[in-house]
Amino acid sequence: MAKVSVYNMQGAQVGEVELNDAIFGVELNEHLVKMVVVNQLANKRQGTQKAKTRSEVSGGGRKPWKQKGTGHARQGSTRSPQWTGGGVVFAPTPRDYSFKLNKKERRLALKSALTSRVNENKFIVLDELKLDEVKTKKFQEVLNNLKVNKALVVMNDNDQNVVLSARNIPTVATASVNTINVYDILKYDTVVATKAAVESIQEVYA
Repeated sequence: MAKVSVYNMQGAQVGEVELNDAIFGVELNEHLVKMVVVNQLANKRQGTQKAKTRSEVSGGGRKPWKQKGTGHARQGSTRSPQWTGGGVVFAPTPRDYSFKLNKKERRLALKSALTSRVNENKFIVLDELKLDEVKTKKFQEVLNNLKVNKALVVMNDNDQNVVLSARNIPTVATASVNTINVYDILKYDTVVATKAAVESIQEVYA
């Protein structure tokens, strides 16, 4: 089992914790990780884009000029795509971009993402993360003590003081054990997790 250091909020090492190899030491599957990221981004798309084809644009029912003898190219409608105000060729229509992945695939991709962060020494464990009040400055001090900038902070419980304190920092996101996902783990440079959160992850995803 891999071991990582445990730090307190002042940035001092206070111990070590063993990580379950079934979650934090799996063989990396980059293809599966990419598929899950594509799946997440596709599922976020609204798919509401729409443009009118030549059959949907109003007007253009009359032939603009006779077929022959004008010196112009032949035209059948003023709503053809080459005309200003005409329809769009192969216009986009509302559609659903989402697709499904198997639960085992999503879970293995999540384990691969967590393993990659551990291998790159970008997985930091805190003994606890508690704030007495909502104060962004105090939360930023904790990050400075840990020497991290762009971080995903994973907590076991939804501590509103921590969530609200981190909300105004554009390079930080918070998540609970049941909301962590592959995209966020890869998007942020470092994963900062409380010791309780690590234990919960090992229980839920083992």
